[in-house]
Amino acid sequence: MEEQVKKAADLLLKSRFTTAFTGAGISVESGIPPFRGNGGIWNKYDPRFLEIAYFMNHPKESWNVIKELFYDFFSSAKPNNAHFTLAEMEQKGLLGRIITQNIDNLHQEAGSKEVYEFHGNSKRLVCMGCQRIYPVPEISLDHLPPTCRQCGGLLKPDFVFFGEGIPQTALSASYEAASLSDVLIIIGTTGEVMPANQIPFMAKSAGCKIIEINVDQSNYTGSITDIFIKGEAGRIMEQLGVQLFTTSLDNDKDGVN
Repeated sequence: MEEQVKKAADLLLKSRFTTAFTGAGISVESGIPPFRGNGGIWNKYDPRFLEIAYFMNHPKESWNVIKELFYDFFSSAKPNNAHFTLAEMEQKGLLGRIITQNIDNLHQEAGSKEVYEFHGNSKRLVCMGCQRIYPVPEISLDHLPPTCRQCGGLLKPDFVFFGEGIPQTALSASYEAASLSDVLIIIGTTGEVMPANQIPFMAKSAGCKIIEINVDQSNYTGSITDIFIKGEAGRIMEQLGVQLFTTSLDNDKDGVN
């Protein structure tokens, strides 16, 4: 594994533009379980509560599950080493963009700026009537479903429900990153969710090198991955950060001399 981490660091240090593509696995160490697989959320909750048609017809029933899942259980989650390492990479000019499938806001809380949320963000609510956006702390969830202060419309978490389209800004930024990047780092995603799972394939087709960090092999491992590092995202990214930042600092010293 150490050799693979070093190879990944060498590749990243030579890259002119690098993108990170993150999924649920990067947030598991923060206490947020994945939606699919062993221990996944859909093993406990019925996905229909996050279908847009069901939500519009049964907002109270959906909101009862939404509140329990996203605002009671996961509200205390904090960024882990993987999130912090990516933020530091961005600060040091080693990472240009993060495309995330996650809705937990942990990249931003860790300090990352160039974050494009493919599936939206659970920390915001949007009015289905006037489209006004509210930070979650501004709205009481004691009485469900919550309603808009401006027009009285139904409020919905500002993430993508089943049956909704991907936000255009995130979609455009993802496709642009796929065409621009010399290196794409896949972290914590199995590559099962459409259409997000196509981004690494698009990047590979454009000549991008693929670094993959996952606890198990994914749909990418045997097809497009150039460097596969097996392990938990926080531990691997911390080791990669040490390798990157130490080498970068040594290069800076050599340049000064």
